[in-house]
Order: sequence, then structure tokens, then C-alpha cells
Amino acid sequence: MLTYESGRLQEYEVIGRHLPTEANPTPAMYRMTIFAPNTTVAKSRFWYFLRGLRKVKKATGEIVSVKAIAEKRPQTVKNFGIWVRYDSRSGTHNMYKEFREMSRTDAVEALYSDMAARHRARFRSIHILRVVEIEKTDDIKRPYIKQLLTKNLKFPLPHRVTKAAGKKVFAAQRPSTFA
Repeated sequence: MLTYESGRLQEYEVIGRHLPTEANPTPAMYRMTIFAPNTTVAKSRFWYFLRGLRKVKKATGEIVSVKAIAEKRPQTVKNFGIWVRYDSRSGTHNMYKEFREMSRTDAVEALYSDMAARHRARFRSIHILRVVEIEKTDDIKRPYIKQLLTKNLKFPLPHRVTKAAGKKVFAAQRPSTFA
């Protein structure tokens, strides 16, 4: 059984095709971007999705290449829009969510934890359709992301308890309970 806890996610580009036959010596290639903890899970997810989209399964196909995709600018905060299809107890639902993270994989990890918290959706029932970095601030739809875009945004800490400078953390003697 596939679980989300099996490691931090990585973005993979998997390319595969149907095995060449005499009827079709040059079959079409299929490319997918898949978020998975490792290459084995990425290949497995590739076959799962390709089986549903085209008449190609692992026994009648081959994987041409699997490569990890690195984040272009990992040190800058970006806004991401993610299109998701997930299966709930009542049916299949399409959804669009926005996240403010440092990388695409961080945004997808935030999506999985958000879907688990708000909708009780498991990793296996969530299908990520598209992940897009939102460049223009006008394109942001969700108010919980819009509120973070205000200029000179501050997070004040009004109740800070300062520790006494001369006070010791541990007492030198055990307290006596007898008077």
C-alpha cells in the first residue's frame, strides 16, 4: 500500500510508451510529471495513470526515462495554483487550491496535508492534474493567499514573556515540605 509518509516528495518526469510491434513499430511516447517520494513510486504512479488514460499497461509497455526535476529558484517564495481530482466517500470531485511556498514539491506536500485535514482524503485518492506558478498577483483568487500580498506585512508578537536575567533555572536545594 502506498502511503504519503514514505518520504519527502520529489518531482519526476517519466516518459514511457507501448512496446513496439510489427503493426506499430514506432509507438507514441507519453510524458507525465509525477510527485513521488522515489523513482519506484513515480514509475508505479505513471503506469497507474497511463492505464486509465490509454490502453497501455506495464506488461505491454516500457519506461524510456525517469528524471528528477529540480526547482529553478528554490530560495524565493512563490504562489502556486494546483488543480486536483480526488475521491471522497460520496464521489469524485475537482478542486482548485492555492498555496504560498518555496517550491512546487513544498506546495504539493502542503496540498496533501491540507486535503487530509480538511477533506480526510488519503494520498491514494488524490490525483494532481496540474501545478502552476502564479506570476501575477492579479491572478490570485483565494483570499487567504491575497492577504499575504499586502505591502509591509508584519506579524507582531504582542505577548512576549521576558525571562528574568538573574533567576536560576534549577534550585540548588530540594524544597522541604515539612514546616
